[in-house]
Amino acid sequence: MKRGFYTIMAAQFFSSLADNALFVAAVELLRAAQAPSWQGAALVPMFALFYVVLAPWVGAFADSRPKGGVMFVSNAIKVAGCLMMLLGAHPLLAYAVVGLGAAAYSPAKYGILTELLPPSQLVKANGWIEGLTIASIILGVLLGGQLVGPRVSDWLGGSHVPLPGVETAPEVAIAVLTAVYALAAWFNLHIPRTGVALRPMPRNPLALLPDFWQCNRLLWQDKLGQISLATTTLFWGVSGNMRYIVLAWAGAALHYSTTQAASLVGVVALGTAAGAVAASMRVRLDRATTVMPLGMMMGALVMLMYFVDRLWLAVPMLIALGALGGYIVVPMNALLQHRGHNLMGAGRSIAVQNFNEQACILALGVLYSMATGAGLSALAAIVLFGGVVVAVMLAIQLWHHHNLRHHAAQVESLFELARSDHAHASHAAKPPPARHSQP
Repeated sequence: MKRGFYTIMAAQFFSSLADNALFVAAVELLRAAQAPSWQGAALVPMFALFYVVLAPWVGAFADSRPKGGVMFVSNAIKVAGCLMMLLGAHPLLAYAVVGLGAAAYSPAKYGILTELLPPSQLVKANGWIEGLTIASIILGVLLGGQLVGPRVSDWLGGSHVPLPGVETAPEVAIAVLTAVYALAAWFNLHIPRTGVALRPMPRNPLALLPDFWQCNRLLWQDKLGQISLATTTLFWGVSGNMRYIVLAWAGAALHYSTTQAASLVGVVALGTAAGAVAASMRVRLDRATTVMPLGMMMGALVMLMYFVDRLWLAVPMLIALGALGGYIVVPMNALLQHRGHNLMGAGRSIAVQNFNEQACILALGVLYSMATGAGLSALAAIVLFGGVVVAVMLAIQLWHHHNLRHHAAQVESLFELARSDHAHASHAAKPPPARHSQP
């Protein structure tokens, strides 16, 4: 891997660490204010809101500037969202601003991989990025849980580390996480330029709308792009909401506090990290679609959580659930990036991916929030989400089999392109044979 890749990894780690810790802190902030339960569930769709609303523009913005600079601005927006929470803005509004920063960050984070690395290293790079992201999720939810707990918050809010104007445990956590975002922004300033030609944004912002919908159409019509996009859309739509559902489930089934329940979110992430690393080592780009049957197994495991009310049963099931998800999403993400890069450019393809994935998070999150407001229990939501995963993954697999039967030549040509890119880059990476001098 090139040296700049490790700087990207460091920036991604700290930004994602703060994102996940902030989610726990925001949940506790709402609980401390005795807000209705639906508002806690609404944090997830509020974070996704700007991913959907600004999708036509963030990809083009990422392609028009050096991506390290885009990531710096994005983390600065996240800092602003944290400061809004500390200054008394409603947590849902402030968390939406943090989501605005994340929406701008994502196309640059993933888009720079296709600019910096050859296609043969995309699965490996995605494995490291996703593995590191999952590690940051594990540590982030644990950090958030500890920061809102009485021990750490009392220590930080007391005489040891005085924070003027910060009194409650959630406020202490948010103040600390503001500094973590600032550290991530510092790393962003040290990301090297890749030398890829920039694509200037048009003077009329509305001119990007037809381009965005054209890019969306291209990916959904591509016989491999549509399958990978559908799979990742479903995965992130469900997993994005599972963060809150696991917190709610742990409270209902195990009677855990927010600090205790946060550790179980980290358990899922631990399994995802293992699955992501395993996929990066075992699954080639042209074999990415072979992981789809595991999606139905993942959904079945989610449904089985309804019957779990003991920690010794919950931990292995949550690890297995995460491992299946990680093993699925890494090769499918790589395939989607490969097709998007060939069809329209890195930033635009990632923006299309984010739009679809975050629209799914938004839709499922609104549905769950409404159901929670109507009295749906966390256990019933677990079964509902698991059933959605099983049914939709089965439909996507049947869709892929239909493509193989009726568009075999087109699908095979796309697989051949992936294989040739992999072989070409692997051959280029090998050193030339040694020349033996004649005696």
